[in-house]
Amino acid sequence: MNETEVAWMQEGLCRFYPPAAFFPSDGNGVTAARAICAECPVKAPCLEYALENRIEHGVWGGCSERERRRQLKRRRQEAEQRNLVAS
Repeated sequence: MNETEVAWMQEGLCRFYPPAAFFPSDGNGVTAARAICAECPVKAPCLEYALENRIEHGVWGGCSERERRRQLKRRRQEAEQRNLVAS
């Protein structure tokens, strides 16, 4: 990972909170982390970073682990559909 790939991290609201806030052990913690992410100016690149790097734990870009797994599955399915159409 080079510095330009993660330069957006310097703008994240998460920098003002302890890391544990984004690695909650319960649903209430996920809700709290999402509330922070909702106002964050780098929410989109944060989520994309987590998806591209297959980060399995924590709240990234306002999405829980489960939500990111669903998004990855949806992307795979869409790519498969595009490949079928292109064939």
